Amino acid sequence: MEKYEEKRPWGGFEQFTFNEISTVKILEISPGQKFSLQYHNKRKEFWRFLDNSAKVTIGGEVREMAGGDEVIIPPKTNHRIEALDKTVRVLEISFGEFDEDDIVRIEDAYGRK
Repeated sequence: MEKYEEKRPWGGFEQFTFNEISTVKILEISPGQKFSLQYHNKRKEFWRFLDNSAKVTIGGEVREMAGGDEVIIPPKTNHRIEALDKTVRVLEISFGEFDEDDIVRIEDAYGRK
């Protein structure tokens, strides 16, 4: 994925995909909640944080991301988002073979395998 930006008289745009097979979602993580520490074998993911800050795990690194921050998660890389005190919304674009059954959970607070 190569992001492309273009200015126009009215402002401009950011283009995230161009003729690529992709799946686009907006994730919403409630305050104090987190999804499982997981990885995918068949896809990479691009995340753009839309609003509030979150604690994010990517590989062995834990850091805080804020609105406007972006990151790419390669296949087979552990990742997780944890909302802090406000709901966090994240634009997620998945590239590669998308299948919800491709989630490999390492840790899960909700008892899922």
